[in-house]
Amino acid sequence: MLMLPDLNRLKVFYFIFAFKSIAMAAKELHITASAVSQTLSKLEAELTVLLFTRLHRKLIPTSAGKALFHLVAPFIRDLEAGIGKIIQSKQVPSGMLRIGAPIEFGKSYFPGLFAAFRRTYPQVVFTMKLGDPSEIFSMISSGELDFGLVDMFFRGREAGELGIYSSEPLVEERVILACSKAYYDREIKGDHSFENLVSKEFISYQKTSLTLRIWFKYHFNRFSIDLNRVMTVDSHQAVINGILNHVGMGIVAAHIVGKAIDKGQIIPVATQKKDVINKISLVQLQDKVPSLTEKTFIRFLKSDINASGGPIQLLDQSGSFV
Repeated sequence: MLMLPDLNRLKVFYFIFAFKSIAMAAKELHITASAVSQTLSKLEAELTVLLFTRLHRKLIPTSAGKALFHLVAPFIRDLEAGIGKIIQSKQVPSGMLRIGAPIEFGKSYFPGLFAAFRRTYPQVVFTMKLGDPSEIFSMISSGELDFGLVDMFFRGREAGELGIYSSEPLVEERVILACSKAYYDREIKGDHSFENLVSKEFISYQKTSLTLRIWFKYHFNRFSIDLNRVMTVDSHQAVINGILNHVGMGIVAAHIVGKAIDKGQIIPVATQKKDVINKISLVQLQDKVPSLTEKTFIRFLKSDINASGGPIQLLDQSGSFV
């Protein structure tokens, strides 16, 4: 493998070429002309080519010198611009924020929040990853995301080792098992026992049926269940549509189907236990020091949630499908 030249020598070469003068390069770099001249000589020796023809006090670039400058110049300019942005981000929120979020909540809520934030901080741009908790946790731990909002309903099975994360609940929602009125009258008939429910048809949000299995674990203390999953979908809305079309039972957030419940279109299948509470939590790496941009956006996010009148009102605004 070809050894790269000393990067400091390339930096000195860049300024010599730009000014065509050792004295001017020395002034720009705040070092002596002798140091600049020695650095140039060492670079030429390292590359075994002449980079300039010395004509009295004038420097004439050789073809090798011109070729090297065309390679070095974009790197130096990009480096200067990049360093400037890094310094700026410590003074004014700027740069890219990489955020993960649950699919339905993220796509409904975050675009409007991003637009509102950019009206005050136009130098901030966003990348948003919508996915399941396993994806979000993994990308946070690998540094691909700065932070994420995660459905903690999945906690302990999707997150792996939670000790490396810090989490702060921001939004709460009741999670229910539900079906259409027609399906309830035909199949459930008021019998909410484990034996009756587990024998029916289900709409699953995941191939693993994890949400369904967690619901049964919470309400009946039974986890490993071979459920009759008749439809597997990739969104909360699709689960709701399946329920409304009498396909079977599915797990949904109560507030999202509140209107359909009030109209008698959807029937919650309750037990003696209280409903499961899903907490959408802000998750970051525990030892990560957030940037000014991250801290400013997180404050903005929390303020918006509080101004929306509480977590359920916020979720109603971001995802009223029915």
